[in-house]
Amino acid sequence: MELRAYVDAIRHQLAVAAAAGGDDARELAERLTAPLESAIRLALLDALSEAATEITRDLAPGSVDLRLRDREPSFVVTPPPAEQWAEEPAAAAAAPPKPVPPADGEDEATVRISLRLPEHLKARVEHAAAGAGVSINTWLIRAAAAAVDADNQLRRADTPHRSAAPTGGQRFTGWVR
Repeated sequence: MELRAYVDAIRHQLAVAAAAGGDDARELAERLTAPLESAIRLALLDALSEAATEITRDLAPGSVDLRLRDREPSFVVTPPPAEQWAEEPAAAAAAPPKPVPPADGEDEATVRISLRLPEHLKARVEHAAAGAGVSINTWLIRAAAAAVDADNQLRRADTPHRSAAPTGGQRFTGWVR
């Protein structure tokens, strides 16, 4: 994606506005154009990054990453795994889960959290993200979405059994190494 056209359009609008103010305003606008270019580029990159984050949230476990090459942004789209698409028609036949309504005060904006990981786990996450060819943030978003989806499917599968009397069996959950 070429940002030059957007920066030039803003530069032109500044020049038009300054022309109405006379020679001093035009001179000032010319001096401000160079420093403003960096600020404009940064603001555009922030907007594109926010858009990529919102799309990733809606596309999870797929993702959209914003990358810079030679000061120009580009998008890298990673679709969800193929097996998820293959399973969707069967899942569509079942009653679709109703979306959870947001709690009071909760909005759909991207939020920032602080996650503390043991050093060995951080290294494993970095390695897994690199192996998947995505950023750590994207990898963590996918992992969280997959865990929540798996938990929701497990709860739906267990729902009919909860009303029945216990059968004496034991249920274990967790991770195994």
